[in-house]
This record gives sequence, structure tokens and C-alpha cells, in this order.
Amino acid sequence: MQGRRGDGIEIFLGVPYGADTRQRRFQRAVPPAPWRDIRPATRFGDACPQRALDESMSEDCLRLNIWTPGADAHARRPVLVYVHGGEYSSGSGGHPLTDGARLAAQGDVVVVTLNHRLNIFGHLHLDGVAPAFAGSGNVGITDVVLALQWVRDNIGAFGGAAGNVTVFGQSGGGAKIVTLLATDATRGLFHRVLTMSGQQITVQGPRAAQARARAVFAALGVKQGDVAALRALPVERLVDATRAADPSMARSTIYFGPVLDETVLSRHPFYPDAPPQGASIPMIIGNTRDETRGLNGRSDPSLFDLTWDDLAARLAPALFVDIDVALVIKTYRDLHPGISPPDLFFAATTAGRSWRAALIEAELRAAQGAPVHMYQLDWRSPVDGGKWGAPHTIDIPLAFDTVGVASSANYAGGGAEARRMASLMSGMLLSFAMTGTPRVSGVADWARYTLPERATMMLDLAPRLGFDPRGAERRLFAKVPYIQRGTY
Repeated sequence: MQGRRGDGIEIFLGVPYGADTRQRRFQRAVPPAPWRDIRPATRFGDACPQRALDESMSEDCLRLNIWTPGADAHARRPVLVYVHGGEYSSGSGGHPLTDGARLAAQGDVVVVTLNHRLNIFGHLHLDGVAPAFAGSGNVGITDVVLALQWVRDNIGAFGGAAGNVTVFGQSGGGAKIVTLLATDATRGLFHRVLTMSGQQITVQGPRAAQARARAVFAALGVKQGDVAALRALPVERLVDATRAADPSMARSTIYFGPVLDETVLSRHPFYPDAPPQGASIPMIIGNTRDETRGLNGRSDPSLFDLTWDDLAARLAPALFVDIDVALVIKTYRDLHPGISPPDLFFAATTAGRSWRAALIEAELRAAQGAPVHMYQLDWRSPVDGGKWGAPHTIDIPLAFDTVGVASSANYAGGGAEARRMASLMSGMLLSFAMTGTPRVSGVADWARYTLPERATMMLDLAPRLGFDPRGAERRLFAKVPYIQRGTY
């Protein structure tokens, strides 16, 4: 392969780790065929087909990207493999905010990002329809396994150490990594884990996944179970089918995600306990302080104008847990006198949604005796006068040190404080990749997350170690069970 150089880094883009999946739609991918000529590796590969992505897309999307200080087979640098977010339905490894050049140069490491199959292409559960499609509901996950196998077998030629691989991911990327922890197929493929605002307690049950597959056949006007007809449809028709209504989740399009299929996954990632196959792998679990300002608030700006009259009605369906909304509102008003309706909405939905799942993972890892550290990103975005707080996705440019990149998804901005915060967070990631023990500049010791102490690093320009932060909120939502969306 022929890559290119830039700012002292060697870059290889669009490297195939799997064969063209147009020939294996809804089936597990296979390694790419070898080639003899020099293959250009200077542009990102196609992303998986999806709605509303301004990138080249096709089913032939199994590509990865490498940034290395030098393709020296004797260097043996730590390897960081990033799995992108967008739930299991959207995104790519070619976003400008996940450019690995600065991270590779700063830490003398090899950085890898990747594309894999998503949505209907990666998670349509056809088990029971035809033997050849067993595991089809998880081929998006097995694609990532194939990419990690490629890293194990080939990253040494790019200066990386196959025995020192850190996988990290944000949002859906973190959820995918947690799912990988529960699979035997990844044993030995990675050695440290960092999840940023991405959790996966349970996956789709087979009944729910089968119901969603039936909804896809109906939306496409294809006879139930006629996989041959489904495989013959053009890509655009399949992408359109992702807009169909979910048979279980109110006011939602079809959920696509991993399945408890007894083929690829034979247990839920964090139910009934932490996955034993990941018990020896050091793990960092992180969230941002104001997740839903960047989730709900981004898609529905009217939430910033909520009043006490309409708060309860808007809050109930957004909590993702079945709890007395009046109790939630009273608790937050008691804890934070003077809190506004919008601030209460975002605080409660953050606590009941992703933060709750992160706590479950950390507590189960702690009960298992597995090495786990936890952080809460408190640094507030300077964008739009600070209205976003510390929102979902602000951690991406901080971890990659890509602050200043022009992107509507960049909540970090590009000022001096953003650069300082990026240095702190990327430094945390690099220390973890190198040693398996995270360190944060300015804090002498980052204690593991144990019970009942619940040590949590509060990441800000003046970071500090807290113990059971927001404990009253934690106890409020611990009253009710947490069910991962898409499970039923």
C-alpha cells in the first residue's frame, strides 16, 4: 500500500480489512483477497449506506485508516483503535474530529479508525429464516472483530504492537466495545478499554429482533422470509426501510443493534453481571455532565424554553425509565433550589439515561473485582454562550486533540482553554494506552471505582477526584429498573 506523509505522520487511508460485502449481504464478512500491485491508500473508504451522511457510501465499506509516526516494523508502539458512534445506525471512521494525526504525534502511538456495517446491513436478524444467515443480526459486530483481527495480524508493519491494543469509542462506539467484551471471539484482540458516553447493558432479545425483521419485510413489500428478494433490492430501498416504525418502541423508527442470538452473542453484555471474559482487561467508563443537552437539545431546541407547566409532559417520555415524574421534579427542585425547567429536564434525562447505565457497568465491574476507573467530564462548551454545558460528543475533539476543527459537531471550540482541556484528556487516554493505568495531569492518584467509595475523576481545567458525585441523583434512579432501549 502507498500512503502519504503529513506533519511528520505517515497516513494510510481506506485500507481493506474485509472483502466486498455486496456479495455477502446479511452474512459474515470474510478477509479481503490479496493483491500484487501497489494499492493507493490516500483517501477514506466508503461509509456504510445510511441516511443523511455527507460522505461516499456503499456496501463495500470494510475499510480502516492508520496514522503512525513511522511504518517501522521494529517500533512496537501502543495501538489505539477507535470505534465510531452514531448508535448502530450511522457514522463513519472518517469524520474530521477523529483524525488521528495529532494523537499519534503527541503520544508516539499508532491510531486506527474504521468503518463497518450498520443499521439494516449490520443488524437485520434473519436467524431461523435460512441457515446461511445465522448471526445476521450481529454482522456489524463481527465486522469490528474482523478489523481487530486485521490489526493483530498486520499492525506490526505500521509500527504498532499487536500485544498492546487499546479500543476506545464514543456513544454507540462505546456500546459496541462493551458488546465485544461479552464475546469470546475477541479474546486477546485488545488489552485496554475506554468508553466515552457509550454503554450497553442488554441487547435485543430474539423476539424483539424477529419482530423488527418482520417489520422490514412489510415495509419493503417483500414476502415474509424471502431473503433472496431482500438481497436483490437496491441499497436505496433498504436504507428507506430504516424509516419504518418500530414494532415495540413508541414514536421511534426501527431500532437496529446487536442481538442475543446464541450464535455470536450468548449473553447480555452487562446482565446479569459483568462479562467474565473481560474481567482482566483494564477499563475506563466515562460520561459527560450534560449528555442530553447535545442529544435532546440538539434535535429539539424548544427544550431550552420549557416552562413548569409543560415540563412534566415533556420529561416523562424522555427519561427512558418508568418513574414518578412528579417525584423526579420535586427531588431536583429540593436538591437545586432555583433550578430552571430546562436545566431540570437536561439534568434528569442525563441521569436517567446514559449516566445510569454507566453506573451499572462500573458497579458490576467493581463487584467482580475487575479493574475499572470512572470519570465525569465537567468542562463546559464555550459554544453559543455556554448553553450546551458539557454535552454529548464534546469528548471526541478533546480525546483526539482536534479542537479548532471546523465542524458543526465540535462543541469544544478552538480557544486556549479548549486546547488545555484537549491536552489533559488526550494525555489521559495516552497514559492509559501506554501503561493500563490512567493518569490525569494535576492529580496525584486516580483511585479505582470501588464500592461504596465510587471514586470518579471530575475532568475539568482543574481536575479533581470525587467520591459518589451526584449521589442523591444516583439513589433516585436506583429505585427503578433500567432497561436498555431496543431490548424489547
